[in-house]
Amino acid sequence: MTYCVGLLLDQGLVFMSDTRTNAGVDNISTVTKMKVWSRPGDRFLCLLSAGNLATTQAAISLLEERGLHPSQRNPSLFEQPSMFQTAKLVGETLKEVISYTTPSGQQADSRFAGTFLLGGQIKGGAPRLFMIYPEGNFIEAGADNRFFQIGEHKYGRPILVRTYDHSMSLEEAVKLLLVSFDSTIKSNLSVGLPIDLQTYRSGTLEAGYHQRFDERDPYYQTISDGWSGALKEAFDRLPPFLPNAQVNG
Repeated sequence: MTYCVGLLLDQGLVFMSDTRTNAGVDNISTVTKMKVWSRPGDRFLCLLSAGNLATTQAAISLLEERGLHPSQRNPSLFEQPSMFQTAKLVGETLKEVISYTTPSGQQADSRFAGTFLLGGQIKGGAPRLFMIYPEGNFIEAGADNRFFQIGEHKYGRPILVRTYDHSMSLEEAVKLLLVSFDSTIKSNLSVGLPIDLQTYRSGTLEAGYHQRFDERDPYYQTISDGWSGALKEAFDRLPPFLPNAQVNG
């Protein structure tokens, strides 16, 4: 399993993904689920993946191969005129890989499926964020829903719903996502460290700050311990339950 999040902010975009691909007592592996393409001054793209690892890696490899040589650049990520067209290309590529893996085609709940989050900015356009489904179609983040999650998201969603604000800084968003990931990691063995972070500031048209957090990272430990302590303090401040009595009585 996995957990990936993309946030659309007034200041730009923030992406975060875990790296666990298998979970078990003696079967745990680590693989990055984040891919970044950047051509400074022209475009920045970040792709997060969840689902069958062979499927998502094949789709990413196909996207990369088509951009390597002039004779293979049709279609190419670096030739798309907009983020919408880029999302369309990624969706078509994912659908193509699933189709030739299983000729009859697959649905979103199949073991060969994959899902992507794509965000970025191309010169002349605004930063945009998309969720791309195995069927090749996609939806875009907007005013009513400015962040997307894929994978094992239910444990980390409450903190995002309660705290996220599109006007927060990139740094505040990183802190928020670390709390969301820490909550998920503590609740589900299928999501685990290290965590990959990528930020993008609107208008720069190049990759922003990147970092990998592991269990030894001092800031991650501060967030994890601080959040646990804050929850305990908040719980202790709540009024006690009094059977057959009014809370304010």
